[in-house]
Amino acid sequence: MPIRAYAFDAYGTLFDVHAAISRHRETIGPDADAFSALWRAKQLEYSWTRTLMGRYQNFWSLTGQALDHALSRFPSIDNSIRPALLDAYWRLAAYPDVLPALTRLRLMGHQIAIFTNGTAAMAEGAANASDVLPFVDVIVSVDEIGQFKTVPDAYGLLLRKLAMQAEEVCLVSSNRWDIAGGKAFGLPAIWVNRTGMPDEYADLAPDRVIASLSELV
Repeated sequence: MPIRAYAFDAYGTLFDVHAAISRHRETIGPDADAFSALWRAKQLEYSWTRTLMGRYQNFWSLTGQALDHALSRFPSIDNSIRPALLDAYWRLAAYPDVLPALTRLRLMGHQIAIFTNGTAAMAEGAANASDVLPFVDVIVSVDEIGQFKTVPDAYGLLLRKLAMQAEEVCLVSSNRWDIAGGKAFGLPAIWVNRTGMPDEYADLAPDRVIASLSELV
């Protein structure tokens, strides 16, 4: 069955999660990269632990909590930067390869979805700020089911929103754990390995591995 739609993870795939820190690098100082990495790691950790506990809070709330933890771990960083960093998360930059890839997919007649742990408003804000939104047919947020990826219901939600079979929807993500979740559910999946990371989840291998969305089509 041919692929009819491509479902793109938002954070780390379409949008650079470290762009918020990059805009304020001079203010944050020499710990900027380590601070950004911890913020992202805690954001993901909270989503997984909350799902396992059955104590859901939306991704925006967890983003703030993760930022607070990162600020507590780096006392040299002035806490007054918190509002600016959270505001920047609504205006994350798209990677340079995103718009050319989406343009090609649109010309080929494929549907395009953003499939995200973030709230629909977060994804729409970033997509609008980065000029991605005109290429997007639908934003699918796990906020609708109150569980984060990689629970099977999240991928089931994607298929219901697209009204398609699993074989017709290709998941595209830079997060290897997301690719594993998609493959476990039965989706074709392409791992965007931007940073040359070693593979994981050998029993749930992606259909393709690419270093850039320029290799997608």
